[in-house]
Amino acid sequence: MVTAYGFPDIEFNKYSTVNSKGGSSYFFVPQIELDEHEEVSILAVTLAWNESLSYRFEQTISSYEKSIFQVSSHFCPNLEDHWFKHLKSSLAKFSVEEIHPIEMEHMGFFTFSGRDQADVKELKSIQSSCQFHCKLSPDVVFSNNMLNRETEVSNFLKDEANINAVWASAIIEECTRLGLTYFCVAPGSRSSHLAIAAANHPLTTCLACFDERSLAFHAIGYAKGSLKPAVIITSSGTAVSNLLPAVVEASEDFLPLLLLTADRPPELQGVGANQSINQINHFGSFVRFFFNLPPPTDLIPVRMVLTTVDSALHWATGSACGPVHLNCPFRDPLDGSPTNWSSNCLKGLDMWMSNAEPFTKYFQVQSHKSNGVTTGQITEVLQVIKEAKKGLLLIGAIHTEDEIWASLLLAKDLMWPVVADVLSGVRLRKLFKPFLEKLTPVFVDHLDHALLSDSVRNLIEFDVVIQVGSRITSKRVSQVLEKCFPFAYILVDKHPCRHDPSHLVTHRVQSNIVQFADCVLNSQFPRRRSKLHGHLQALDGAIAREMSFQISAESSLTEPYIAHMLSKALTSESALFIGNSMPIRDVDMYGCSSENSSHVVDMMLSAELPCQWIQVTGNRGASGIDGLLSSATGFAVGCKKRVVCVVGDISFLHDTNGLAILKQRIARKPMTILVINNRGGGIFRLLPIAKRTEPSVLNQYFYTSHDISIENLCLAHGVRYVHVGTKSELDDALFVPSVEEMDSIVEVESSINANAIVHSTLERFARQAAENSLGIISTSSLLHPMIGNVLLCQVSGIQYSKYRVKLCDRPTICSDEFSQFHREGFILSLTLEDGSIGYGEVAPLDSNVENLMDVEGQLQLVLHLMNGAKFSYMLPLLNGSISSWIWSELGITASSIFPSVRCGLEMALLNAMAVRHDSSLLGILHYQKDENGSAQPHSAQICALLDSEGTALEVAYVARKLVEEGFSAIKLKVGRRVNSVQDALVMQEVRRAVGDQIELRADANCRWTFEEATEFGLLVKSCNLKYIEEPVQNKDDLIRFHEETGLPVALDETLDDFEECPLRMLTKYTHPGIVAVVIKPSVVGGFENAALIARWAQKHGKMAVISAAYESGLGLSAYILFASYLEMVNVKASTEQKQGTSPSVAHGLGTYRWLSEDVMMNTLGIFRSPYSGFVEGFVADASINLKDVKINNNVIVRTSKEIPVQRYELRVDVDGFSHFIRVHDVGQNAEGSVALFLHGFLGTGEEWIPIMKGISGSARCISVDIPGHGRSRVQSHASETQTAPTFSMEMIAKALYKLIEQITPGKVTIVGYSMGARIALYMALRFSNKIEGAVVVSGSPGLKDPVARKVRSATDDSKARMMVDNGLEIFLENWYNGGLWKSLRNHPHFSKIAASRLLHDDVPSVAKLLSDLSSGRQPSLWEELEDCDTNISLVFGEKDVKFKQIATRMYREMSKSKKSVNNIIEMVEIPEAGHAVHLESPLRMILALRKFLTRVHKSSQRQLSQKLLLALKEM
Repeated sequence: MVTAYGFPDIEFNKYSTVNSKGGSSYFFVPQIELDEHEEVSILAVTLAWNESLSYRFEQTISSYEKSIFQVSSHFCPNLEDHWFKHLKSSLAKFSVEEIHPIEMEHMGFFTFSGRDQADVKELKSIQSSCQFHCKLSPDVVFSNNMLNRETEVSNFLKDEANINAVWASAIIEECTRLGLTYFCVAPGSRSSHLAIAAANHPLTTCLACFDERSLAFHAIGYAKGSLKPAVIITSSGTAVSNLLPAVVEASEDFLPLLLLTADRPPELQGVGANQSINQINHFGSFVRFFFNLPPPTDLIPVRMVLTTVDSALHWATGSACGPVHLNCPFRDPLDGSPTNWSSNCLKGLDMWMSNAEPFTKYFQVQSHKSNGVTTGQITEVLQVIKEAKKGLLLIGAIHTEDEIWASLLLAKDLMWPVVADVLSGVRLRKLFKPFLEKLTPVFVDHLDHALLSDSVRNLIEFDVVIQVGSRITSKRVSQVLEKCFPFAYILVDKHPCRHDPSHLVTHRVQSNIVQFADCVLNSQFPRRRSKLHGHLQALDGAIAREMSFQISAESSLTEPYIAHMLSKALTSESALFIGNSMPIRDVDMYGCSSENSSHVVDMMLSAELPCQWIQVTGNRGASGIDGLLSSATGFAVGCKKRVVCVVGDISFLHDTNGLAILKQRIARKPMTILVINNRGGGIFRLLPIAKRTEPSVLNQYFYTSHDISIENLCLAHGVRYVHVGTKSELDDALFVPSVEEMDSIVEVESSINANAIVHSTLERFARQAAENSLGIISTSSLLHPMIGNVLLCQVSGIQYSKYRVKLCDRPTICSDEFSQFHREGFILSLTLEDGSIGYGEVAPLDSNVENLMDVEGQLQLVLHLMNGAKFSYMLPLLNGSISSWIWSELGITASSIFPSVRCGLEMALLNAMAVRHDSSLLGILHYQKDENGSAQPHSAQICALLDSEGTALEVAYVARKLVEEGFSAIKLKVGRRVNSVQDALVMQEVRRAVGDQIELRADANCRWTFEEATEFGLLVKSCNLKYIEEPVQNKDDLIRFHEETGLPVALDETLDDFEECPLRMLTKYTHPGIVAVVIKPSVVGGFENAALIARWAQKHGKMAVISAAYESGLGLSAYILFASYLEMVNVKASTEQKQGTSPSVAHGLGTYRWLSEDVMMNTLGIFRSPYSGFVEGFVADASINLKDVKINNNVIVRTSKEIPVQRYELRVDVDGFSHFIRVHDVGQNAEGSVALFLHGFLGTGEEWIPIMKGISGSARCISVDIPGHGRSRVQSHASETQTAPTFSMEMIAKALYKLIEQITPGKVTIVGYSMGARIALYMALRFSNKIEGAVVVSGSPGLKDPVARKVRSATDDSKARMMVDNGLEIFLENWYNGGLWKSLRNHPHFSKIAASRLLHDDVPSVAKLLSDLSSGRQPSLWEELEDCDTNISLVFGEKDVKFKQIATRMYREMSKSKKSVNNIIEMVEIPEAGHAVHLESPLRMILALRKFLTRVHKSSQRQLSQKLLLALKEM
């Protein structure tokens, strides 16, 4: 926090107290504290002092006040915006021991974040003990000396050698008093006095560069980052002219800048003197203020110099900020040669010299009633906003954090669609809870792409547009606003200038955004959401997902990919500087934001703010490509963050002298500069001129093609260089932190033509996504009402039935030992609020990943969550919308659902929507007619499946019969014989039997080694196989196998290992030898993931084959329609890309031949087509089957029922009190297993019910409201004098023990979370006679260290008092602000979870339990772990680092026990979860619990059997 000073012989302990040694007894710690109270910020500072010091306490206070003033100037250079109004100091007296005259030393200061502030200036030139610096924010530390500075100030002018030095020193001193401490100095003789004065001043930071142009751009970058001016010092002549480009940029972008240009005196002007040009008004109208100072003379009071500087800065930081110019002529001497000068010129400076304030302070009277915006003037604007029905909020470039927050609050209040420019700071935002609670603004980040669609442009219509901030980057957005005009256009900006290139502004509000937002928020308008609001939300989501897919699916590194990944790599600790031309347009179009996503790195700010905004800037004043590198380095100095800069190669080459500034690394953090090198000006390739100009002319005069080595330029300047050519290399450069804290130039290779093709492709797909979305919106809004102007369906009921159908043969996926020919699964029935019913099939393949019992457990939870769930009409787009819906609506991550369960759920949802729309699954997946008017496909070709059992001739005979039945393609299972040679002989025989016209495929199911597969491949080269699926065991050998044998390869099992988004892993399989992907929707996780993989395959020219996993006719009917949909998509894409007609794909649905009976009574629509003569699955039949489902009840084993929850009270008497414990009872297991669930602090037994339902098939599940919580209550016995029980660990355990005795005579497995986990562990160790197993979820054995126990007890006592004094609601808000709940706060249902923590009947008892059951008071169980005689499962979340470490230590201790040989001791890490595992990842929690309960049951049965055997032997 601060620097502390003390004597060398003082001993410091860890609590920062002082132990006197050898007569030393003095310790000084400046402390600073900010208190927010009733809209007033109070800055309280405590200084310990002693009157024996050489300087008085009053002098110290005065010095401190001056420092506060300087800090205020740092924040707000414009005095009218100072954040402080009153500064009062008071002296509190302390008794201190005598201080001996021993020199004091200072110890290094630290920050709350644990990081040293290396950039803090220590005034080492001042004697010891006379300086301090205090930290006000993560970026601002102020320092000052504690001696009589007035004496120093008054002497420093009098001691100057000559009048030139006096004036120069006065100018620099006044600059520092105004808060200008950063000086950019260009070398030169005429400016030497200014340069020396700046370099010698103790409060300045100076940077020098030989190139004035780069130096000036560096200064405006600093102004962007720090929001205060830098000072530029140059010599005379063309050195001044070189500042012009930067001055123009600063003027156009309203950036404050102070130019101090040295000049020849008047007698040397116009006479041909060296380096003498006319510098009067040199920059014309581009500066806000110009003054030509006279040459220094003692005949003019120095006061004139000071007031001139003050006036210049007032103009620079006024409402129209900009550059100001002070021309400073100097006569000889230009060095420190002494000359006589009269001190009379210093008259009138006594007051100035006695303080640290500027000579002239400027003030502006403001209206306090309306925060600077006069009510009468703004009334008309507010009325326009109030009457708006179709409003739009545009957020342009914003530079301050306050204005960003104001714009976000304005967006929440208006509830209009929001279009945020990339320079606004919120375009690349991450919004979290609680910002998204209750009122959610709709950010339309991809309106630019949506406007590519004529239909969208015709749809757009606004009646009021509010623009806050400056220019908008998107040209299409500007054009659509012109098209929509006339309407009310309100432009809000603090400068008075005219920024209205399209001449649309009807209401111009000169105000900062904070003031304007305050006016609007205070007006409390009624919030309206128009239909356009919902439409734009749907459009934006669809386009965002389409862009993400297209960018990610592209295997090569593209410029849009760079823009897309940039936004993911940035955090609140970093900032982005974007170059002009293509980089800023790409980031504006392809940058991504996140709103409560579960897959965002660094989800919350360290300060736990509800929105993480990324500081983004660029030189958009004049939008030139000059000086960008220099500006970026200045921006890094000013903002004090790690800056990522993105520029094109031409921009980089335009400012190579900026590398000299980069190399200096003064007062800033390391930078990463991405140089996108496409060997020229790539933007011209995307402009109309490229279509009408000869390539040679374009190359020479527009692209300015070059072959300059950027690596050699970096080498010459000594700057670290990195070359990037692939996606993974770029990711490493952006995401992998460098061990060396160095600046890096990262060159990214690109191509002008390739970039143009990529942009064109992305625009085409964006247009398609917009058209498809709009088509769904139009169709759905006509048929069905909207909910809150958003198209939503609601689930009114869902159930499942378990089926068992006979098969005529053993499935080829089963081992030879498999003798039962049947298939089991579940049929989902989902009913919407209008009565529409959709069916889905959950058909798991028994494996180590899924089995029927675990799947049914998930279904129980999913059914519990699905009741009443709402979903969007956009789900059929299959572009990530289902995954997002699963997370946001159901509160579970899509990756935690078993693939087969998700497949069945999606099938039921889509079929229900199809019935609701009186359509079919194919109809809602691809409702839009092709532009040429062609009809939907009538069928999908089927590939036969052939097992290779029997001799080669027998297999060939079966193959020939399949051909006679009408199959055009056959897949032969291989890898089942003694060796691959025999498989090859069978394949050769089959080829001879079926002829050359039949398509042959092989499937090895990863059974061969590379050598075995190669041997097979070489032997069947003449068989003309279409492909072979998964020929090798090692997936890394797939491409190698193709290169060795020449056989085409298809992916199948490889797809099973992919995570939720497989695109990154698929990148390695773009090799042309991989010709197909075989997709089982029930294995890859449903239609959305299957569509993603299929689209990737089609994009890369590969076959997408839909394959069944022995589903019933219900699943097969859905797959026929899904396969037809993919065929339509592929045909359309091929037509648009002019690739000709793509051949039809025979899909792997031949498993229907294994069905002896079916789930449906309907006839499966697979038969030989009378038109083609081939076996096909027909769309019409499949559509009818799914629309009018008739279930064959003969194959239904049972149908699910709503699992009842019995709620009752049980009384237990403990220590003179009766505890009436609330019990929640779910299920009754036939074998009598019982699981008891204990919640955490502030929870109740209700929170376990979803999980209890999920495992109710394995055990009877009981949860309780722990005494003191929920609806449990306590009653004192009349004979007892004690009025309140003691909620100690012993008492709670005793009460639960008696409760267990009432529930069951046997043992129970106890499951506890957090506080409940501590109780569960205690009972497992102390009551093993009733506990057969304990699941400790995010729990600990308590604290061992006595000091830590005392601290924790005191802390919990304090929290308990806070709960009683302030109420549970305030306590709860504070409780969940802790770092332990960081992951839970990101949960979409966090508000609902937090609200459930308020449902306690007896809050004082909750508070008392917090104190009594504190981990500082409970017995420490660490010593008992080694003697544990119970089955233990230690469960923790992947993100919960603290409890992961605790669990590891516990596991280590328990494993030492000799008893652990017979008991289960396990650690289970739950992915994607934090501390509240059971709430954040309930499906994985169910799986872990079920596995543990099964193991415990088997262990108990085994031990019982052993005891019985032993008893028999004894008999």
